Amino acid sequence: MATQTLGDLINTSSIQGNPIESLRLFLENETRMETAKQIDKMRFVGYVLELGYDSAKIITSDPYKLAVGGIPRGSFLIMTPINARNTPLHFTLLRVTGVSPTPLSSQVQQTYFELHKKAMPELDVWTQGELQWGALNCDVLGMFYADPLDTRKLAYSGDVNNVVSAHRYKVYAPDEALLKLIVNGMVREESRFEIGLLRTMECGLSSDGGITNIAVRISMANFKGTRTAMFGKTRLGKSNVVKLIAQGMFDSTKSDNSVGQLIFDINGEYANDNPQDGNKSIRSANAERCEVYALTARTATPSKPLRLNFYEQPESTIEIIASMLEQDNKMSNYVRSFSSVKLPSIESVTSLPEGDKVRAIRKIQLFWAILSKAGFPADEARLKAKGLVSRNAKHFDPHFNVDLRTAAYQTIRSLAPPREPDSLAALVSELEVMALFRRSDPTNQALQSGSKPMFDADDAAMLEFLVPASGSGTSILRPYERYHAPNAGNFIDEILALLDKGRTVILDLGNATDNIRRYFADMLSRAVFSRQEKKFVDNQLGNQYVQLYFEEAHNLFPPDSKDLTGVYARFAKEGAKFHIGMVYSTQSPSTINKELLAQTENFFVGHLSSQDETRALSRVQIAFQGIEEDILRSKTPGYVRMLTMSHRFIIPMQAYKFEAKAGQ
Repeated sequence: MATQTLGDLINTSSIQGNPIESLRLFLENETRMETAKQIDKMRFVGYVLELGYDSAKIITSDPYKLAVGGIPRGSFLIMTPINARNTPLHFTLLRVTGVSPTPLSSQVQQTYFELHKKAMPELDVWTQGELQWGALNCDVLGMFYADPLDTRKLAYSGDVNNVVSAHRYKVYAPDEALLKLIVNGMVREESRFEIGLLRTMECGLSSDGGITNIAVRISMANFKGTRTAMFGKTRLGKSNVVKLIAQGMFDSTKSDNSVGQLIFDINGEYANDNPQDGNKSIRSANAERCEVYALTARTATPSKPLRLNFYEQPESTIEIIASMLEQDNKMSNYVRSFSSVKLPSIESVTSLPEGDKVRAIRKIQLFWAILSKAGFPADEARLKAKGLVSRNAKHFDPHFNVDLRTAAYQTIRSLAPPREPDSLAALVSELEVMALFRRSDPTNQALQSGSKPMFDADDAAMLEFLVPASGSGTSILRPYERYHAPNAGNFIDEILALLDKGRTVILDLGNATDNIRRYFADMLSRAVFSRQEKKFVDNQLGNQYVQLYFEEAHNLFPPDSKDLTGVYARFAKEGAKFHIGMVYSTQSPSTINKELLAQTENFFVGHLSSQDETRALSRVQIAFQGIEEDILRSKTPGYVRMLTMSHRFIIPMQAYKFEAKAGQ
């Protein structure tokens, strides 16, 4: 090797300790191999034929490709200037996108045609030399170099500083040291977590099956207060990667408990082990830091009950009941009418004008009577405290006038009306009398309230459901009592308190309907947002974060990009400010609200089967342009393309299986 010049020594000393120094060692080794004519040990793959700011065409030969183990589509190459002693040490990163014709392609094809036509088994050395050359198209991803402001730090830019004549460059396949620099060199040192191995191709015919021994690392700091998307068809590893990220958050916050995690577990796989598949759950791997709330308790998993209070959220629970009735195919005419009823929220009633308030209270009390008759237990003192009863807070008063009560009780019971209902049982009895009276004499003047009928269409539907002319009536609701608890609602405060302490809460929503899942997701998401917003206003956020995990996100997030007021749109726009991060999974990028998708910082993409989906992805995140075909073709479980805030370009990797690496 030639003696180093003074300039070489100065350049070498200035980058000592910088990862880019591995490039100098690499090029020195290549020079030695070239001098010794040890082509089979070189990483050289060819020369540049055409070069632009965004793309390059390189020319290579079969012996070079064989020496480096092949050059699959999507693999990384590096381009360095020849004899660039007066420029700082750097290299341009290329990604192979496909095969390109050479200026001699037509002549080569003609030669092949003639050879096969004549069935010549041997080629002379000159013809063989001509035929083994070819060209590859590459994307120019950017440049790695020593930071000019601190030469001990590595820097990366998504563009190149200069493009000179193509003959001034050589192209190499990076060795292990340079691949580590490419994959992990820009990953923040803070809270690093190993998530998988670099995988250059899906094909398993190579000696390593396409999987290298280069560990892929992420910084958990990139996931705090940010949006992370998991895209891919089912059973190909999305949930496994989610578990790895959740585990990375556990590991990185052991000392300070600075991140509370809330996982909406729609299949029960984060809360419960699955011995049949050999899958270990997040809960069992981190039992001391996890709390499970379950709709249906499982023997092997300690959990707290997750229930709705059907009485206290009438506006949403009647929609949930309707969805369950429809799912169970219990939609006769009077049931369908009941299912279409719209109820106000208890909170909204207090702000209504007096006349409208009475009617709204009556609607809610009709719903309460139906639940009570169906056997749903209630905390009556708690309901009376809601303010929907008489002024002395002792009676469940539907506010019927004296004339109506007298006419109804005389017609149906041949009795004078009793005192106002003071219990749910008495309320049920009174409303049953009203239902029968209305049916027996619908034109009675007592059923008029001024110019309006006493009962509107929604009231009538609930009265008919309470006392049907035929059919089971309220008893068809009995199977849904298992989703109800009279004291439910306190769990929201419990969960928020656990999140504040940096605990992980898993909501086991297995076997729940989509409406019930959506109900819990919406309710708790709003509660988390409100809590974090209040902390922000009070300057109490500190270093505490909340991380939310959503499976099958297309069932939760509204796809209409104009809906910017919902809680999920607010997560996208304001989540970082309020220290709220989210990880969402779905099979279809096109079903996600465009505003949320545009604000997403981290991506993990497995196999997608539709060109529409890959186009939707590359339109919103330009880094995926050029690898759409790879995403469409690759179907190996756990084989994903990753892009994080630390990675400025796509990293193809084979994710670890969760139980193999949990806690490491």
